[in-house]
Amino acid sequence: MATKHEQILHYIDELPVGEKISVRQIAKALSVSEGTAYRAIKDAENKGYVSTIERVGTIRIERKKKENIEKLTFAEVVNIVDGQVLGGRTGLHKTLNKFVIGAMKLEAMMRYTGAGNLLIVGNRTNAHELALKAGAAVLITGGFDTEDDVKRIADELELPIISTSYDTFTVATMINRAIYDQLIKKEIVLVEDILTPFEETTRLQTTDKISDWLRYNRETTHSRFPVVDHNMKVQGMVTSKDIMGHDPETPIEKVMTKNPMTVGGKTSVASSSHMMVWEGIELLPVVDDTNKLDGIISRQDVLKALQVIQRQPQVGETIDDIVTNQLVLTTGKAKGDPVYRCEVTPQMTNHIGTISYGVFTTIVAEAANRVLRTYKKGDLVVENMTIYFLKPVQIESMLDIFPRVLEVGRKFGKVDVEVYNEGVLVGKAMMMCQLIER
Repeated sequence: MATKHEQILHYIDELPVGEKISVRQIAKALSVSEGTAYRAIKDAENKGYVSTIERVGTIRIERKKKENIEKLTFAEVVNIVDGQVLGGRTGLHKTLNKFVIGAMKLEAMMRYTGAGNLLIVGNRTNAHELALKAGAAVLITGGFDTEDDVKRIADELELPIISTSYDTFTVATMINRAIYDQLIKKEIVLVEDILTPFEETTRLQTTDKISDWLRYNRETTHSRFPVVDHNMKVQGMVTSKDIMGHDPETPIEKVMTKNPMTVGGKTSVASSSHMMVWEGIELLPVVDDTNKLDGIISRQDVLKALQVIQRQPQVGETIDDIVTNQLVLTTGKAKGDPVYRCEVTPQMTNHIGTISYGVFTTIVAEAANRVLRTYKKGDLVVENMTIYFLKPVQIESMLDIFPRVLEVGRKFGKVDVEVYNEGVLVGKAMMMCQLIER
């Protein structure tokens, strides 16, 4: 039996794209409290098929696929530019495929403007009208309004006409930034991208017996299975170790490991790998918000995905990328010890113009990472880091980073890092890392 929360989510999912949603309407339609309705709407917004726009309200939008995440809906554009919708509200859920900046003569502008585009233009009413007739939405910059006739056309054609107080350059920058942020999100591989789906997952019921485990083990040659109840909610995990020495008629419920670790579909593969390595787990059940089984991921899946990620070209640059790209290898005084050089660029500083703590941590971690890679192939996860000395380092200083491996085992590494600026010690840190073998 689905919970009220699940029923509301299902109800919202079934609504046509573009439909307005309100807490009161959902509470009434499904006879639930307004608090329950509000929580479900917020959840649907997090899952990406509902969007709330100021002065417009909450609407059902298209759920984005991973491949077209860089395409924005007009609703998202309104949010990005703090816009006001002048007409064509019903088309806010549509996705746009291209931006056209209208800084040219009218005929030239129309040659570039087609269906599914967004024309970014000032107070040129004739351009607004022609763009709508060509199937494009319009974003008016500078806070200008448009004619009532144009608003009527927008309503008829279900193409939004939006006004923003920002100028054209600022608007283009804001939209670019939003797409860039989404590209970075797109590169983060999530558990839902690599899991073995529910249909293909071999699972045991709490009422099954050890004899069922033995049968599944023969059929699949696997030895680890999630255990679910009659609602498909995960209750435990069972492995060959759990069943050893027990009678084949013993119920699985008696021998399984209860309350196993689980992950959600939106968990990143990197943090799942950390969990699996740290806890020594070979298989993790993937569950939804209500603890229902969605599938499984194995350690093999995770390690394979991590290798693929590293081979992919980066599209968006994160702050970590900007910092680590500055690190250059030079050689130290003694027997070819590795030393890394790094310039403190303006992006790396805090409000008082000295190196920020976050950047210092990233530099230290990256130096340790690189030096440990010379010992071990594979990835590593920082387990803990102690920075026990740090002096302010100003902008445009050149740092020399000396990572020294104190100890390295099969599963861990211990590194001491010293940072100098013009021969003066400015930072010292010690870190422990978990090594994830490939």
